[in-house]
Parts: sequence; C-alpha cells; structure tokens
Amino acid sequence: MFEIKSLTVSYNGHEILKDISLSIAPGEIFALVGPNGAGKSTLIKTISGVLTPQSGSIHIDSFDIAMLNSIQRAQYLAVVPQARELPRPYTVYDTVLLGRTPYLGWLGQAGEKDHALVQLALDQTQTSSLALRRISQLSGGEQQRVLLARALAQDTPIMLLDEPTTHLDLEHQTNLLILVCQLATEKDLTVLMVLHDLNLAALYADRVAVLVAGRIQAQGTPEEVLTPQTLTSVYNVPVNVISHPEYGTPLVLPEGHQ
Repeated sequence: MFEIKSLTVSYNGHEILKDISLSIAPGEIFALVGPNGAGKSTLIKTISGVLTPQSGSIHIDSFDIAMLNSIQRAQYLAVVPQARELPRPYTVYDTVLLGRTPYLGWLGQAGEKDHALVQLALDQTQTSSLALRRISQLSGGEQQRVLLARALAQDTPIMLLDEPTTHLDLEHQTNLLILVCQLATEKDLTVLMVLHDLNLAALYADRVAVLVAGRIQAQGTPEEVLTPQTLTSVYNVPVNVISHPEYGTPLVLPEGHQ
C-alpha cells in the first residue's frame, strides 16, 4: 500500500500543499485533477524526492520513503514528468536505457536483462522504430512516449505520471492509458496520475481526488467525485455530468450539452 499522511509542502515561503492524505493500493489507478496551480505537480515532485515536505510522511507498505537514498527511491518509484527533460544528443534507445540506472553495478554496464527490459518498453510504447534517432529529432508527442518508455524500463512497483497525455494525439493518448491500465492489472502496479482531462480520469481511473489551492476537496470513485456540484464549485463553470453512453462512466459536458 502506498500512503501519504498529512503532507504539507512549502516553496519559496508559500504553503503549496496542505495536509494531504491519500492511499493507493497495488493494481489501482488514482487520478489527481484540479485547476492550474492547485499543487498537483508539486505533489509528484515531493513524492519523487525533488521537494522536501515540511510535515507529514509518505509510506510504501510499512516504511517511510524519506529513509531511502535517491538510488533506492528510484527502485520503487518511476516518474513520467510533465516537462520534457531529455538529453537531446542521446538516442531514444540510450535515453530509455537510463531507466535501468538504479540497478547497474559500479561499472555501470547494462546486462542482458537491462537490454531486454528496454526493448520491451520500446515495444509497449510503440517507439521501437525511433530507437536510433536522437531526442532532438523527435516531436513533442514522440518525446512523451519516450519518457513513458524510460519509466517502464525502470520496472518499479509504483509509477507517477504528471499529465502523461500532453502533446499526444487521440490514438496515442488512448494507447498510453490502456497500457497503464494493463500494467496496473497484470503487474499490480500502483499508479498516481495527474490529468487535466476529467473525462479521461473518469474512463481510466479507479479513484479520483480533486485538488484545489493545495487541499483535497473530494476523493472517491469517479462517480462519487465527478459531480456537477463539485466540478462547478471547483472550476467556476457550470457543467452537466451524464452517463457515458458506451462505458457508463461519468461524462462531463459544459452546461447546455447533454
């Protein structure tokens, strides 16, 4: 079980996250939604160790991840960041191979297992044909898929995705989220995913939390959270929520559409 308990985070003297508590079970996909500036990316950065909380804790099963060094943390948590921070002179293959860094010995030599996991990640993200191309030659959507491949190659029990569908067309958005769902089911992967698109959260997440001004306003199943009352209050825009005609999940529409 992955648990965040009473987490408070400040940055440059401003409190960004306030008393955040949530838990995610193995095999579960948890979506974090909310307005711009709500603190969603800050939460991802805090979990991954980029930022240090002022109070609270983050546990994986029975231990506090604050006790882990950066290499140990990278063996538990893989991150698909929002910003593209990829080494432009590297090839796609070498970039994805970076996901194996936490497991390499002092010589830093990748072995047969490492290369096999890299190839699997390339295949899963449909980037095998790009393997020999340099990062600088890729589109934004291709780079986003490479980021996912790098995280998959890391082969961790927990994955954090910060707006993973950014720059992706509809086909690759769908393929990426279906793949995440498959991995969650097949490998008991714990997934925390920041999404702007409420309808994607409704379709693919088991549970959803709404973050507003650094606080969780609501959390539960998509049906419990993605309601007209909650969303109108959070986004200051009147909305309708109907049942998706094919999937039965909440479908969020601007007021006047149904």
